[in-house]
Parts: sequence; structure tokens; C-alpha cells
Amino acid sequence: MNKQWLLVMVLALAVLISAVAVIEAKHESRKQFVALQALESERDRMNVEWGQLQLEQGTWATHSRIERIAYKQLNMVIPEMGSIVIVKK
Repeated sequence: MNKQWLLVMVLALAVLISAVAVIEAKHESRKQFVALQALESERDRMNVEWGQLQLEQGTWATHSRIERIAYKQLNMVIPEMGSIVIVKK
């Protein structure tokens, strides 16, 4: 009877350790999932910001804006047709 009681206790302890391990693994899984969701949210926010920056860059680099700045800040003008020289090779 003593051996059976010892076997039952060992098996009960094994079940208890297994249950604690399952709980710990589930908890760790949930923590990792929350971290993944946070990273995905950050990725989405950065993708939106990247799109906005690309639009802004396109706006800043338009031909008309560059021409306007060249005219106002650098006093550049479009040369007259008579002063343009085409160099042929």
C-alpha cells in the first residue's frame, strides 16, 4: 500500500508541475501576442507617416515650386531663344 501511495503522490506532483508549466506557457504566449500587436500598430503608424512624407516630398519637389524659388530667391530667369546655343557633338 505504501508503494501505491508514493506512486500516486509522484503522479500528482507531476500533474501539478505540468499544470504550472502550461499556465506559464500560456501567460508567456499572451505577453508575446500583446507585444506583437503593439509592434504591428507601430508598423501601421509608421506606414501612414511614410505615405504622408512621400506626399510631402512630391509637393516640395514639383516643377512649378522649384521654378518659383529659382526665380524669387536666386534671381534666375528663362533665357531668351536668341541666347540659347545648342552644342552638337
